[in-house]
Amino acid sequence: MNMNFLELAEKRHSCRAYQSTPIEDEKLEQVLEAVRLAPSATNLQPYRFIVAHTAGREAELNRVYYQPWFVEAPIVICACAIPSAAWRRPDGKYYTDVDVAIAMDHLILAATALGLGTCWVAAFDMAAARDVLGLPDDVEPVAFTPLGYPDKASARTDRMPLDELVRYERW
Repeated sequence: MNMNFLELAEKRHSCRAYQSTPIEDEKLEQVLEAVRLAPSATNLQPYRFIVAHTAGREAELNRVYYQPWFVEAPIVICACAIPSAAWRRPDGKYYTDVDVAIAMDHLILAATALGLGTCWVAAFDMAAARDVLGLPDDVEPVAFTPLGYPDKASARTDRMPLDELVRYERW
């Protein structure tokens, strides 16, 4: 599948129905390589990604996020921040969430390019995520995504027009 970036961005959507078909090791490695190549502030990469296979863990993972489709895919991935490893702006703002979001977006776009579905999940149970994934106190789960082959075509989501989103020179 060869497409330019705008075609890829247009093709990406939040998938909420997955096949149980296993993901080929090569495809999973390519998706994770996209995470590794993602830019981060001063290249500190203050994050780690946890790959959890869903088979036999459905009930446990549904404690993290309750929707049944969350565990339909063969894999669920959690993007975790390590705030103590992040760059800080001179005003003190940590860039961890930005760095994690960029890496997660690389994962999602790479998955789309490979014909895999994803859905950014932020409304998860933090305590359950910590427990199920065995996270240390200094690691913060930021977002999850199922990763698998889409089961059916998802509806497109409308987007705002550019003239509502973009300002030139000043607000």
